[in-house]
Amino acid sequence: MIEDKERWNIRHVDKPMPSYVAPTLEKYIKEANIGHALDVACGTGRNTHFLADLGFVVDAVDLSDYALSCIREDANINKHEVDLDTYNIEDKYDLIININYLNRRLIPQMLDSLKKSGIVIFETFITAHDIPEKGSMNPDFLLNTNELLRSFLDLDIIYYEEKDIVNLRGEDARLATLVARKS
Repeated sequence: MIEDKERWNIRHVDKPMPSYVAPTLEKYIKEANIGHALDVACGTGRNTHFLADLGFVVDAVDLSDYALSCIREDANINKHEVDLDTYNIEDKYDLIININYLNRRLIPQMLDSLKKSGIVIFETFITAHDIPEKGSMNPDFLLNTNELLRSFLDLDIIYYEEKDIVNLRGEDARLATLVARKS
């Protein structure tokens, strides 16, 4: 864990994430009831701050103590430094967001932790088997085609898409985006 933490701390300093809110979150936030939210792998808090400003009480979880130190002190933000490889989601949430991160072990926990009418907004990278030059990322942290959709089929799917993008490092990539509600 220490090596991962140091690696992420360095990455947040050397290659900071943008400060703007994830466009998918901004577009689909109207689907969620304001209440208790979880921001998985929150990084420096770009989405956490957005949610807190809307009135959500946000549990912001990340391994990087540097990233968490960038999140403002706010009565609506609970910062948790955790190893996401061993972290378990224990509370119930009106909204769970997972942007640019994949830990398959957490997906069933997300399903169980959503309140009735709760929303999950999940967006991360997928493999691009048909386009070898788009395979520069570690395959352990990439979804397979339609894997995200299949993982959340017990929910009411509001939006799902897989598309080609240019990632934050300027590389070609594929992205899967899901917005779903627990009925």
